[in-house]
Order: sequence, then structure tokens, then C-alpha cells
Amino acid sequence: MTEFFNQLLHEIERPLTNPVLIFSLILFIILLSPILLRRLNIPGIIGLIIAGVIIGPHGLYILEKNSAINLFSTIGLLYIMFIAGLELDLNEFKSHRNKSLVFGFFTFIIPLGIGFPVCHYFLNYDFNASFLTASMFATHTLVAYPIVSKFGVSKNQAVAITVGGTILTDTAVLIILAVIMGNSQGNLNQEFWIRLGASLIIFSAIMFIVVPRIAKWFFRKLESEKQSHYIFVLSVVFFAAFLAEVAGVEPIIGAFVAGLALNKLIPHSSALMNRIEFIGNSLFIPFFLISVGMLVDVSVIMNGPTALIIAATLTIVAVTVNCLAAFLTQVIFKFSSSQRQLIFGLSNAHAAATLAVILVGYKAGILDENILNGTIILILITCIIASFATERAAKKIIVETEDDSSDLFKNSSASNEHILIPVANVGKMERLLDFAILIKDKKSVNPVSVLSVVSDNSEAEKNILKAKSKLEGFVRQASGTETKVNVITTIDHNAASGITRCSREIMADIIVLGWPQRSGFLDKLFGVKIESILNNTDKTTLICFLEKPLELHKRIVLAVPPLAEHENGFGLWLTKFAKLAHELSIPIHAHCNEATEKSMKKFLNKQKLSASLNVSLFNDWDDFLVLARNIHADDFIVLVSARRGATSYTSILDGLPLKIEKHFSDNSRVIIYPQQYDGNINLENYSEVSTETLNRGIEVVQKIGKEIGSMLKKKNQE
Repeated sequence: MTEFFNQLLHEIERPLTNPVLIFSLILFIILLSPILLRRLNIPGIIGLIIAGVIIGPHGLYILEKNSAINLFSTIGLLYIMFIAGLELDLNEFKSHRNKSLVFGFFTFIIPLGIGFPVCHYFLNYDFNASFLTASMFATHTLVAYPIVSKFGVSKNQAVAITVGGTILTDTAVLIILAVIMGNSQGNLNQEFWIRLGASLIIFSAIMFIVVPRIAKWFFRKLESEKQSHYIFVLSVVFFAAFLAEVAGVEPIIGAFVAGLALNKLIPHSSALMNRIEFIGNSLFIPFFLISVGMLVDVSVIMNGPTALIIAATLTIVAVTVNCLAAFLTQVIFKFSSSQRQLIFGLSNAHAAATLAVILVGYKAGILDENILNGTIILILITCIIASFATERAAKKIIVETEDDSSDLFKNSSASNEHILIPVANVGKMERLLDFAILIKDKKSVNPVSVLSVVSDNSEAEKNILKAKSKLEGFVRQASGTETKVNVITTIDHNAASGITRCSREIMADIIVLGWPQRSGFLDKLFGVKIESILNNTDKTTLICFLEKPLELHKRIVLAVPPLAEHENGFGLWLTKFAKLAHELSIPIHAHCNEATEKSMKKFLNKQKLSASLNVSLFNDWDDFLVLARNIHADDFIVLVSARRGATSYTSILDGLPLKIEKHFSDNSRVIIYPQQYDGNINLENYSEVSTETLNRGIEVVQKIGKEIGSMLKKKNQE
């Protein structure tokens, strides 16, 4: 017993050396500090930094900054930068890249313009020390980015501008650092500039040309190996960080570039993205925040007035210049006060790049210990301010967004949206489910329902059990995205009847059907089964053929017939495909007439949907295949059709599915049949009313009209 306690006392001697015990302590801190401080309305990030101060070498000295801590800290920092690049809305960033340049200019020039005179004339440092310290003020670390991600405002314009500006300024400062070090070593010559330029060009080519192509091939060939996808992504991140270091810039730039390179290949609502965020926010990023706290030496404040004055001066200047840059950005681009606060909060934290600049300067003898210690105090204070400011701003933006859209969604059923996926071919189900998850409204409390209809015969019960066992795997697939999936098996005399009945029972808003096999096509639309579903339900129905994983598409090509904007389901399908384009970071290219274009743009602006929409005017639906000239292999083709009797229906639409399948067989494609009525009409009341004779009569009249038109055209030409 005595031996046991002696061994225990030996193991808990400070600093801890047992790796298992160290890791256990870190995990307990990650678990408990946010929970305890949440009761005091203190952001969890601050709790982790303070915990690092307490257990670090300048606190209770429970842990020391060894190689293991440094490794996990580096991984966490790279993770933050990678997620920032991954979650960046590229369409939003491209449309506002000039704003990012302006913000980046402000956050670079203002710190240099204010910081240099303060350091040179007030703190009495020489030119090199003053210039290097001033450049430190221009650096930011996205320590508060997990807060933005947690509150779901990462797609806000202010975030895109701040992230873009931060990367620009950090890159500029780190290049300046490389130049200063080259100058201090006497290597600042023509060879230095050629080597730096060439290495950066090679690095960019590898990341933006080679890596995306390898990633596309990997994701396509190993589509079912989900765990391999995550390992592949991690490999890319750290290899990119290594290449950046070789190229002469900091590894954090490489991690961010890796996020940009993989941005379009990892949808935000995908299982892979969920894994990346979960592991990063649960382990790696908290490790980094704790390590930041371990750097802080509070005792430097007690070392005399000089250290205190320098620390206070550096902190005041750092906060002031960021506040000023955020204010000027708000004034120029007419942002709200909440967006200004968000810009300030995100850009205020100083950690990674700041440490890189100061440590390099300190080791080179350019900066003294007072600047080093003052900077460490600066890191603690700015991280605390950034956390509070970002969380407060994010909450305000959420409230403002809800207030702005309250009238739009007053009568909306978004919170009750229900998607039904009938299963005919289990092999094609995985992509259909991924598609449904990406378009699903995250506010909806209803699950995605997967339906299997079993024929009513003696083997019905046995077949139900088989169907349930096959579909359980898709429940696990969806769980990786935190999406609920409900498996439904039912007995009916035929599949169409079962699907129709189930869609009414669960009050489905959207039915997602797989594209039928070619042998199933009859004289009419898609065949008896699908035509029966369309005739007996008024729900928005999507008939999908997903030739490749969704993330491998580069564009959504949308064909919209005249008067489609007058259908009741117009807003629903437009919202869903705008959301899909947003998730995949790809543009929508629509072919429609002027009236439809106007309605689409008006709806997207009113609903504040950030999809990138380009329009080509198109009216010649008789010659639909003329669109083939502008269709590429990576395009996702979407045709908006209509049920017979709908406002936008013409007989031309009936033949288009066959044409699309024949001429675009290698493309992913979807046919949309929007909801016609307001949802209060019971189709069962009209089930005995047939319009087939009338529809055929209308088609005959249309054909006669076309023939007469052709004859008149020929006569005029003669």
C-alpha cells in the first residue's frame, strides 16, 4: 500500500512527465473549463487560455512546454487556419474581394502608421525594433473563429472580409519578416528575391492545380471509404503547411491555402465536414488555446514600471488600430454596428503570427525582453477581448437576421419541412441521401424519411425485415452529419400507391425519387410508376440521377420554362438549389426568359440567399438541345418541368427528360415538378376526374398550330 502511494506521489510531482497523465489532465481542462465559465457568461476560449496560464511554467508549473505540447499546439493552430479556409464562402469572398483588400490595407497601414512612431518616439526603440514591433500589430490570429462557426454566422459577409483581410496582412507581415531576417543575415540580394518568388509560385501551383485534381480522384474512387477521406484531408493540411515553410512563409499560410484548395470539395453539411470540425473543436484547437496561456508570464508586470508601461502601450495600440480599421471598413461599406464589432472581434486576437514575429526578432537580438514579455501579455488580453467581442457580435447578428426575415418566414413551414426518399435501388441510395441532407433546412425538426414499399403477398413480413436491415446503414450514414433519418417500411399493392399514401401520412413537402432505368420508360413521361406518383400527389417532386459525388460538380445549369415563377412551389425549389450551390460553393447558371430572371433574382435577394446566379436569356424551348453547346462534363443539369394542368406546363416539357437522358447521359441531372397548389387542396376529391381526353385534345391543337406556323414561315421565305 505504501509503495502504491509513493508511486502515486512520484507520478504527480511537478512538472508532470507521465504522458498518459498529461493527456488526461488536458482533456479534463478541455471538458470542465468551458462548462464552469459558461455560468459566468465567459466564452469557453478564455477559460482554456486562463487554464493554460494556471498550469503553465509561469503559473503552478504543473506542465512544461515540451515537444508533445508544442506538437499538439501546432496542430491546433494549423487546424484553425484550415477550417477558416474551408468554411470561407468563396462566392461571397470573390464578390467582395475588393472589400477584403481594403480591410487588409487598413489593418496593414494603420498599425504601421501608428505603431512605428509610438515605438520609436515614445518607447525609444531604434528603427529596426520599432518597425518590427509595428508590423506585429498588423498580424492577427483567428482565435475567435470557432465562436463564429459555433453560432453559424461563418457565411456572413463581415466574416469573409475579415478572414480574407487577415490572410493578406499576415502573409505580407510574414514576408516582411523573411525579408528582415534576410537583411540581418546579409542575404538580401537578387538571389533571395528570385528564390522566394519561384518557391511561392511552385507552392501555389501545387495547392491550386495538383491537389484539387488528386482530391477529386480520391473522393470519387474511394467514395465509400469515409474514414480514408478524413485521413486524406489531414495529410493535405500538414503537407501544405510543410510546403509553405519550404517556400519561405509560415506554415499557417499553407494550412489556410489547403482549406481554400479543398473548399469546393467538402460541403459544409457533409459528414466529412462534421468530422473535421468535431475533432478540431474537441481536441486540437483547445490544445492550442491552452498552450497560448502557458506562454503568459503574469509576473513580468511586477518587474518594474518599464515592463508594465511597455505591455500597456503595446496592448492599447493593438486594440486601437484594430478598432480604427474596423470602423473605417464599416463607414466605407456601410456595414451595421454588429458587423463592425464582428470584424473587430475576429481581427483583434494576436497569437500565432505575432509570436513568430516577436520570437524571431528576440532571438536575432533586434528586440529585448520587455517587448517579448509585453507581447505575451498583449496576447492574453487581446484574445480575451476578441472572444467577448466576437460572441457578442455573433449573437446580435443572429437576432438581426431573425428579425429581418421574420416577415418572410411568418407563414413558412421551414421548421416542419419533411423530405421523403422512396428506395427502389439501394445501390443508388447513398448519393440521394447526401443530396437530401445538403438541401434540408437545418431548422426543420423533422427527419429525412427513407421509404421502402413491400408488395402485399405471403412474403411481405419477411421482406419488411429485409428492407429494414438494408436501410439501417443509411441511418448511420446520416448520423455523421447530425441529421436524423427515419426508416419507413410499408405494405401496398404497388410501389406508386405506397409512396403516395406515405407522403400524405407524414405530410412530406419534398419527394426525392431516383431516376428510373431506361427500360422503364414508356410512351409518356417517365413511365407508369412515376406518372402515377405525379398525378396523385401535389408535393414538390425531384427525380434525380447523380452520376458522381455532389462535391465534384463545378456548376448548376438550370433550365426554367416561362411562367415557372407563378407556380406555388417556385420559392421552394429555388431555395433548395440556392442552398445546394451555397454548400458546394459553385455558381448557378440559369436559362430562362426575362420575367423569370427578374423573379428569381428578386426572390434570392428578398430571402438573402447568397448563391451566385448567372442568367442566359432563353426562349426557344422547341430547340432545347441548343443548350448542349454550353454544357460541360462537370455540370449538374436541373430542368424545371411541370405537371399537366400547371400554369407553366407545355407539351414540350414531356419529351425533355428523354432528350436529357440521351444527350447528357454522363451528367448528373434532376427534373423538378413543383407544387402547383397551396397545399390546402385535397387531390383525393378529384381522383375520379380525368383530364386525359382534354390534354390530348390540347396537344393536337398545339401540333396543328406548329404545322401552320411552319407552313407560313416557309411561305414567307419563298
